[in-house]
Formats: sequence, C-alpha cells, structure tokens
Amino acid sequence: MTDNMVHGSSQDRFAHVREIMAASIESGADVGASFCATIDGETVIDIWGGWADDAKTRPWEADTIVNVYSTTKTMTALTALLIADRGDLDFDAPVAKYWPEFAQNGKAEVTVAQLMSHSSGLSGWEEPITREDLYDWDKATSLLAAQAPWWEPGTQVGYHAITQGYLVGEVVRRITGKSLGTVFREEIAEPLDADFHIGLAAEHDHRVADLIPPKAGAAQAAANNIQRKTFTNPPINPFDTRSREWRGAEIPAAGGTGNARSVAEIHALLANGGIAKGKRILSEAGCRKALEQQIEGNDLVLMGLPLKFGLGFGLTGQVVQLPNENSIFWGGYGGSQIVIDMENRATYCYVMNKMGEGLLGDMRSADLIGATRAAS
Repeated sequence: MTDNMVHGSSQDRFAHVREIMAASIESGADVGASFCATIDGETVIDIWGGWADDAKTRPWEADTIVNVYSTTKTMTALTALLIADRGDLDFDAPVAKYWPEFAQNGKAEVTVAQLMSHSSGLSGWEEPITREDLYDWDKATSLLAAQAPWWEPGTQVGYHAITQGYLVGEVVRRITGKSLGTVFREEIAEPLDADFHIGLAAEHDHRVADLIPPKAGAAQAAANNIQRKTFTNPPINPFDTRSREWRGAEIPAAGGTGNARSVAEIHALLANGGIAKGKRILSEAGCRKALEQQIEGNDLVLMGLPLKFGLGFGLTGQVVQLPNENSIFWGGYGGSQIVIDMENRATYCYVMNKMGEGLLGDMRSADLIGATRAAS
C-alpha cells in the first residue's frame, strides 16, 4: 500500500509516518498531501501522495504546490523578523512611524507588535468589500489605515484572518520600497531555492492542486459581530484559490502557494538559529524574537479559544500543545500546519488539498507530526 500511494524519501526510522499518510489517502481522509520534516537542518522526511484534484485525474507530484491559507502568515512573519533583525523595523514602534496614514481614527499608538500578534483591533474591514478588493493592495490597505479599531488595541486577541497580511505587508513596503511578496522571494525563497510564493506567476499554475472545500465554512457559525465581519467581509470561498486573480495577487495572510517541503525547509531557518542550507539569513537572536509572548487570551474571532501569540506565531498553550516552550506554530484553514521546534532544531509541515473545517490544523497533521517525533 505505502509504495503505491506515497512517494518521496524518508529515513528508515520514519517508515510508520509513510504508513500513516498512505492510510489517510486510502481511507479518503486525504485526497492529496505532502509532509516534510527537518532535524538539525537536514530534511529527514519529504513525502507526498494522492491526487491534485477531486476527480483524481492528476497525481500529486514532487513539485505539486497548493494554497496553504493562513500558513502563509508564517512567511509574512519571517519576512518581518528578517527586516527587524537588520535594524530597519522596531516591533515596539508605532505603526504610524513607518506608515503615517495609519494614525487615523485613534490608531496613533498601535504598535507593529500588535499587528503581528492579532491584537490591533483590525481583524476585518468595516466598510463592505468584495473579493476583487483583496486584489487591490492600495484599496485594502488604505481602508484599514482609515478605520477605527474594533476593540482597544493591545487589550484582547482577535485573529486578523485576512487583514494581518495587508497590515504587516504595508509596513514592510513602507520600509523597503518593495512589496512583501517581493522581499520574501528575493531574500528568503530564492536564496533557499524554496518553492513557496506570495503572488504566484502564471507559469506555475499547472502545478497547483485544487483545494477541495469542507462541508461547512468557518464563517457559517459566527458567534459574534466581530467574528461575522472578520469572516464574511468578503466571504471566504476556497474556490477563489483556483483563479488566476487570487493566485497572482499578494494576499500575505492567506494567499501563499507551496508544499510541505518548501514550508519546512524555509522554517529550518528559525529552528537552526538563522541558518538553512548552509546560508545565514537571520541572527539567532532575531529568530528567537518570534518566541516573545505579546498577548494571551480568549480569541474574539476564533470561537473564544485561549491562545498565546508571539511575534507572528502561536505559542504553546491550552489549545495547542507544542513540543516545548521553545516551539512555535501556525496553521491554515482546512488543515495545513507548520511546527517549529527551536529546542530540538526541528520543523514539521503538512499541507493538503482536501480541507477539514479547522483553522489551526487537525488530526491529520497531528498524527504525522506525532509519529515523526516519536521516531526521532
């Protein structure tokens, strides 16, 4: 079964991980997926299997990539950490230092750290917008600059599902003069030869797996007005990710396209003190900034889940039990997930096309990561 359904390489000690992926595909829990793990900078598992489409006409190949929704946020955070590591960005500074227009409507003291930790009060747009507005960077960011926070910044956590990428991305653009996707590509993805894209060129479309939506959407059971506005303005529709417009746009909180190999190998930077594939991109201190807790509380958007946020990443806590206190993570709508263990210098990433209903990962990633850690 395993040889027929799962391809790629893995050390012998991780045979059970391959078996878990094969069983998931055979049972229908997965249609197509990839999983990758790195330890001490070495890729010890790089496997994939199944199909890139629901009709099962396109096999999931070594170079298949897929929209990973909010796992993209980790690449946005990494880009910001890189700029801060150089001394060009101070997370404790007001956003308005870099983006003066942001000071409107009582936001003069909102810090960059509050954008990174989902506590700025801007988890969505107040003015009704359309899907097409997400492809208009200037409109999306100028509306946020003009908007009043939905709660007092820094006092509560409320997941900035789509807005975080525009907020952090505009700070990056104001500092560097380049879009976040461009900085990420030139300074992280290309030096590491990593196949992850924030703004995908059309030449790669033939490699993209189709996301298969879950039975129920995240916005259908909105528990409060903030949650409703966050998830329904505009509505989140996985079929949008099949369009050229979505793929080509830079949507740095939800529009990234890659596979488990690219996500795990990029984040090996954070797991190994700023070095990956023999190249130093960040300092060790710059990597460890991600661990600095910014806020803890019941998330206003994510159904009241008790969460802890560092700078751009989730920390270990009540809901997500990470390997140790020196680990960080995040996941994407439908099930993709990355876990970065700085203590054991390891990364674990799962991406897939058959979406579950979760926003932070699900049992498919948990089973693969658990089996990998058990055999490490």
